[in-house]
Amino acid sequence: MTNLTPPSRHDEATAVRAYAQRLGLPGLIDVHTHFMPQNVLDKVWAYFDAIETAAGPWTITYRAGEQERVATLRDFGVVRFSSLNYPHRPGMAAWLNAWSRDFAASTPEAIPSATFYAEPEAPTYVAEALDAGAQIFKVHIQVGGYDPLDPTLDDAWAQLEAKGTPVVIHCGSGPMPGEFTGPDRVESLLERHPALTLLIAHMGNSEYGRFLDLAERFERVHLDTTMAFTDFTESLTPYPREYLPRLVDIGDKVVLGSDFPNIPYPYIHQLDALARLDLGDDWMRGVLHDNAARLLEPRS
Repeated sequence: MTNLTPPSRHDEATAVRAYAQRLGLPGLIDVHTHFMPQNVLDKVWAYFDAIETAAGPWTITYRAGEQERVATLRDFGVVRFSSLNYPHRPGMAAWLNAWSRDFAASTPEAIPSATFYAEPEAPTYVAEALDAGAQIFKVHIQVGGYDPLDPTLDDAWAQLEAKGTPVVIHCGSGPMPGEFTGPDRVESLLERHPALTLLIAHMGNSEYGRFLDLAERFERVHLDTTMAFTDFTESLTPYPREYLPRLVDIGDKVVLGSDFPNIPYPYIHQLDALARLDLGDDWMRGVLHDNAARLLEPRS
């Protein structure tokens, strides 16, 4: 196991920036970070505080005020990052979208982010978010506890497909399954909307192979690296090493995600975990910056 004692912020920032510098990148783009209203974040942190996994407690490494967390990512040289709010009940999404809009307006590096829930109002506020400039959406099937095939979402999915807006979707059954998690419903969703730009969170933990199949089959399905390959996740749901050549083959469809600040280890460990796969500098350049930069470009 890697030594996961958090280094000083200066030392960690130096180590994180070294990745971009060595690869000739202007910085990192992290599509899977969380900035939330404080009352929502407090509940998320309380949830993780109560978890005891087979890998040990889920200790929040970057438990700090919002501005300190923003400053940390800036120190790390993360040039774009998301807020990725997500509702757990009806009536929350529009309010979360308004908060995320304000956060992006005051944080130049923030990717304007939005979300939705399976409710009749979803098409209306998804359209409003897109009109306001949302560049990435978050869907959390396990926390939301809804079916992505719910008819109330048909128009919302159609809007996102037409716009080409990336949707980070937590749909795998790890680390905890939900009633509607797993690849089957996502596959059915993509058969209805084959041009959807889906970013499968956590590489599809724990159904890695099935979600890799979908990334190979559907042109705009990507995988985000959030927590994948880290010692924490490998001790629970290891990524099958026989799939690594396939990750090279779809190297332009893998993007960096971290789950900052809600991770039980230092940020640098996610980068080290990717580097030790030894998939080559071109693969790392794509994952750490170039693939996400392309996704976030306005679609012509």
